[in-house]
Amino acid sequence: MIIKGLTWLVLLQLVGGMVNLVVPALPGPIIGMLLLFGLLLLRRGIPESLEKTAALLLQYLPLLLIVPAAGIMTSGAALLDDLPAIAAGLVLSLLVTVPLCGWLMQWLIRRQERQQEDRA
Repeated sequence: MIIKGLTWLVLLQLVGGMVNLVVPALPGPIIGMLLLFGLLLLRRGIPESLEKTAALLLQYLPLLLIVPAAGIMTSGAALLDDLPAIAAGLVLSLLVTVPLCGWLMQWLIRRQERQQEDRA
């Protein structure tokens, strides 16, 4: 069952890689994830094989963070040279995402309340 879910994930990543050749603005794995999201929306649910595969892969997610952590540790001087740009990017992204998330949450709550009122 896990092989079936893993096969779907790999195939969608490969299709995303092929689409990336035509549309190079997004990386192939991101396109594959968007395709997966679209397929799950069409199915209106998550197949059991994909759910089990995702649960298994999530156990190993911290291992993917080892490489960036090692890069940060070994490239400290280069990061300090670019510290103003990094700080500006972090502050700007914070100033954009926090209000956007707050607005989106309020909108979703209002939408959910309207749907509940329509059902009642």
